[in-house]
Amino acid sequence: MRDRATSEAEPRLEAGGTVPQASPCGATVGHMDDATPTLEVLLPAGLPAIRPDDAEAALAALFAEPRTPWLRANMIATLDGAATGADHRSGSINDPADLRVFHTLRALADVVLVGAGTVRAESYRAPRTPEPFLAARRRRGQPDHPALAVLTASGDIPVATLTDGPPPWVFTTDGAAHLDRLQRHLPPERLHVSNGTLDVAAAVSTLVAAGLPLILTEGGPHLLGELVAADVVDELCLTWSPQLVGGSAMRVLAGADWLLPARQARLAHLLHADGVLLGRWLLREP
Repeated sequence: MRDRATSEAEPRLEAGGTVPQASPCGATVGHMDDATPTLEVLLPAGLPAIRPDDAEAALAALFAEPRTPWLRANMIATLDGAATGADHRSGSINDPADLRVFHTLRALADVVLVGAGTVRAESYRAPRTPEPFLAARRRRGQPDHPALAVLTASGDIPVATLTDGPPPWVFTTDGAAHLDRLQRHLPPERLHVSNGTLDVAAAVSTLVAAGLPLILTEGGPHLLGELVAADVVDELCLTWSPQLVGGSAMRVLAGADWLLPARQARLAHLLHADGVLLGRWLLREP
């Protein structure tokens, strides 16, 4: 890593984070209500609109991974590029359309990868799949719920996260200030300690080798910046919220260095609902 603290600097930019049906801490959600928007498919042209569906079969098919392993990121930004609103949280710029994609991407994933700052700010717990998505996961041979993986330079992960359901995968360093807490609460096979600095590419490789090839990262921006710089991100799912907020909020990709050369992306599809645009960009070809 360029900065030992970058994986914990800010909360995840949550898709649908303040909508009552969803919670990043792992709570399940019930059925869709009348306020759930239909998603218009702008690209590819000619596809029908995706109406609300508890199991989100059509949306899952649209977001299906073209190969394994596959690492996708899910983020949100305003029209002027801010990753949060004035409250420094992404919940104030979210929209219910984003919630549909949020649940669908989690339901497709083997593991949710986040920084420790995200875990602390958003009270993350073990992800729990909403009941309507379970049948499809079982047909694909996946366990009912995706695993949780956390990158942390300090080791400062709440005990409630470490002990909630299946233990998370944790990647840290031998200099972590809270390494003893991790060692007390995690089995050895879930705690990976590197010498000196965190290697995000090595963490991704470890998850893939453990049988978790479909990885969803939910940020924050510094962690995503390091993953992109390491060239391990296959796609970016980016929602544009139709707001202008000004201020000094960071972008969805943060880091001290410019990406040289700039990473190129290809638009795979674009959805729309009530002024919200939801794009899926491929950073690496299948």
